[in-house]
Amino acid sequence: MRKLLLLGAGYGNMRMLLRLLNKELPSDIEITLVDRTPFHSLKTEFYALAAGTVPDSDIRVAIPNHEQLKVVEGEIQEIKPEEKAVLLTNGQTLTYDELVIGLGSEDNFHGVPGAAEHTLSIQTIGKSRTTYQTLLGLSGGATVGIVGAGLSGIELASELRESRPDLNIKLFDRSPRILRDFPERLSNFVKGWFDQNEVEVVANSNITKVGESVLYNHEETIAVDAVVWTAGIKPGKVIDDMAVQKDRSGRVVLNQYHQVPSYPNVYVVGDIAALPHAPSAQLAEVQAEQIVQVLRLVWKDEPLMAEMPELKLKGFMGSLGKKQGFAYLADRTVTGRIARLMKSGLLWMYKWHNG
Repeated sequence: MRKLLLLGAGYGNMRMLLRLLNKELPSDIEITLVDRTPFHSLKTEFYALAAGTVPDSDIRVAIPNHEQLKVVEGEIQEIKPEEKAVLLTNGQTLTYDELVIGLGSEDNFHGVPGAAEHTLSIQTIGKSRTTYQTLLGLSGGATVGIVGAGLSGIELASELRESRPDLNIKLFDRSPRILRDFPERLSNFVKGWFDQNEVEVVANSNITKVGESVLYNHEETIAVDAVVWTAGIKPGKVIDDMAVQKDRSGRVVLNQYHQVPSYPNVYVVGDIAALPHAPSAQLAEVQAEQIVQVLRLVWKDEPLMAEMPELKLKGFMGSLGKKQGFAYLADRTVTGRIARLMKSGLLWMYKWHNG
């Protein structure tokens, strides 16, 4: 049997399973999926779990059942590409012929003192549960700081406002305006929602230190009862320890076939891949579609295509609570109730396609 090993049950590897587990899968291919949980977590919805507006069950999707798929629950300790092996923390060793690394990312604290020790996270389902428990336990009038006004920070701040109208929420943005790389109309709509719903957006911020109950923004000290960090991501230690070429952000440099150049039987999908777009679930899925095409050719011992197609993204969608949203699709801005319904519909379709 030829062994395909998938590390991580994220959006990229779930899309690969969706495309591979059908009648076109060669009978001599054995697929093993490794993840710390026995299910796929909807990471794009962790903000809602942390805010307490959706139950845990709403953001879990079952991993497919198939006679040629084996699911292993465990943590990755080391990837040994020269040995075609992966070591788990429980001492188990898994071997492979082809490997797809989709381990996702962790919080990037950018060297800010105290950030790792004194902030909450929504990077994993477990950390999101902890964040929910902490925020739930805050008394009325408590102040929550959210560091980072990207999509995750925006959605968390808006969802938390609807969940806990009694809290003071401060959203810290390094930029002069929300979503500065997108049309001003989009920025103004999001900022208007925050103004109307009394979420304070602290523009041009620079968090230099985090204390147990205090944030340091430039020279100012701000008292807080809890801080959630949404200010960037980076690959974890397993990827850091791999002796392969990486970019300045620590992401793995790939060839056009999404392979590690020095190990062409190793593919990387999702947040830890050095790509010309910012990491996202959509990007991981588009990339996974191409990896499936490459694997099918490899398994047939056929030559790869001379040139891979460009990775094309459709845009993005975001929510502002349960009734409002925003989207940027095909260079067009959509805001309000329609954008929120579009995002809800997309989530429903994703769950439906994944069983």
